[in-house]
Amino acid sequence: QNMVMSFRVSDLQMLLGFVGRSKSGLKHELVTRALQLVQFDCSPEVFKKIKELYETRYNKKGAEVAPAQPHRADSLALHSSYDRGSAVPRTLPASNIDYPALYGKYLNGLGRLPPKVAKPEVRLVKLPFYTTLDELLKPTELVPQNNEKLQESPCIFALTPRQVELIRNSRELQPGVKSVQVVLRICYTDTSSPQEDQYPPNIAVKVNHSYCSVPGYYPSNKPGVEPKRPCRPINLTHLMYLSAATNRITVTWGNYGKSYSVGLYLVRQMTSAELLQRLKTIGIKHPELCKALVKEKLRLDPDSEIATTGVRVSLICPLVKMRLSVPCRAETCAHLQCFDAVFYLQMNEKKPTWMCPVCDKPAPYDQLIIDGLLSKILTECEDADEIEYLVDGSWCPIRAEKERSCSPQCPILVLGE
Repeated sequence: QNMVMSFRVSDLQMLLGFVGRSKSGLKHELVTRALQLVQFDCSPEVFKKIKELYETRYNKKGAEVAPAQPHRADSLALHSSYDRGSAVPRTLPASNIDYPALYGKYLNGLGRLPPKVAKPEVRLVKLPFYTTLDELLKPTELVPQNNEKLQESPCIFALTPRQVELIRNSRELQPGVKSVQVVLRICYTDTSSPQEDQYPPNIAVKVNHSYCSVPGYYPSNKPGVEPKRPCRPINLTHLMYLSAATNRITVTWGNYGKSYSVGLYLVRQMTSAELLQRLKTIGIKHPELCKALVKEKLRLDPDSEIATTGVRVSLICPLVKMRLSVPCRAETCAHLQCFDAVFYLQMNEKKPTWMCPVCDKPAPYDQLIIDGLLSKILTECEDADEIEYLVDGSWCPIRAEKERSCSPQCPILVLGE
């Protein structure tokens, strides 16, 4: 890596051309591309080419090659390449250096992908509050380098000018927190399905020279129940160099048998208000479709609710016990009862669970719909907190006992008349 970072543009272009990669772009883009090549697809042939270019550039062919002195952060990774109990010098004759082996230990964790082997890739679940703009590092397995329980895995990358501008020009969600961010995501190394974020034990993340804050544990009020930790993307932006300089990220993690992978992404963080507006734009279900659903449900399953000839639906949100403003439920839910989209999104913004408060089953954002029929009913029925759907798709308000005693008959309102 130190050799590559010392290359000039012509050297970088020769190296990238040697492996059939794009040679166009500014120098920092070529450096990033070359570092990624070294980091994830470095064969002995590529190492030989790097060594050849380095020696040619510095007129040291046939002489001893001493890589540039690493930063302090690099030293820890390099220690595993030598016997700490011996006095082996760091500068070795070029002919004695096993470059691929040395490099594999230098990376100390973010391992190389085996060349020309088609393996299933780890995928992370899509998060509603994060829109991915660029993938900076594909999910890559954290590989232990020794038998120690505490491991360290470094990664080096640089942002492009476009990515830097996206971050700088993005709005602030709160003081010091930009909406466009570089985030680190960690999950189990499992290729069978998209993975949720999951932190390894003893996790610590260092960006350049500073440690990054990682979400702590939620205390548990129940006896015998362990506290839970919210595993979500870790925002690294405030500690990064927003320039052509390379950034170094070091993940410290506990090696206790389970395998984890890490990925880096440029994302735009969304707010609950933005997700609500998007839902209002694309997620409203037409009243007639909702009416047909009511009729279908009562025809197929008339005994599943309180009434046998109809089904009662509350106009009060089960989340906050207030009248519904934006009636919402998941397409996958079997019930007609709605909850309020405003409060549901706000709660998941703070603590994402995406569970329906009515049936306690998953209600992810991309499955949410706004009930157009109930929205219309809410504007027409302001004096009741509950309604009853009838078998023909009509509805009537259910009022309190006092109000009902004053009215000889409960009027039935038929939509469309």
